[in-house]
Amino acid sequence: MKQLIRLSGIGILVVLLVLVRLFEHQLFYDPFIDFYGYGGHLAMDVPQIIFPKLLLNISLRYWLNTIISLVILFVSFRDKNIVKFAALLFALLFGISLATFSVLYFNLNAQNVMGLFYVRRFLIHPLFILILLPAFYYYRLKKRANP
Repeated sequence: MKQLIRLSGIGILVVLLVLVRLFEHQLFYDPFIDFYGYGGHLAMDVPQIIFPKLLLNISLRYWLNTIISLVILFVSFRDKNIVKFAALLFALLFGISLATFSVLYFNLNAQNVMGLFYVRRFLIHPLFILILLPAFYYYRLKKRANP
């Protein structure tokens, strides 16, 4: 029964991540969605952007996804130390990624337009949870095998 409740909780949290993605146009300011989605990057037809507003919205989306991801980790492993370590990793990667995004944005040209795309994608999608879940699962298995 506990396992079913845990899996249901994880399922609900994954649905929340999907809902963030589905309602991205309504929730967040991001003119790059259409820029990359409709091929504007091929012609370097950069949309008019309010950069502080863009950074704020990318940050909000990152931290919303991060909070949901941290709760997924907690529900999965019931270990506050794992969640604390993951939160530290999320914060570190946020700082590095946001700085990289800013540098690429202010030096936007045909050579780095896809670099900007991939850094932005890392910031707006919860990709890090796909790395952390199996990593912590493997860590937990190794810890149980070698007490």
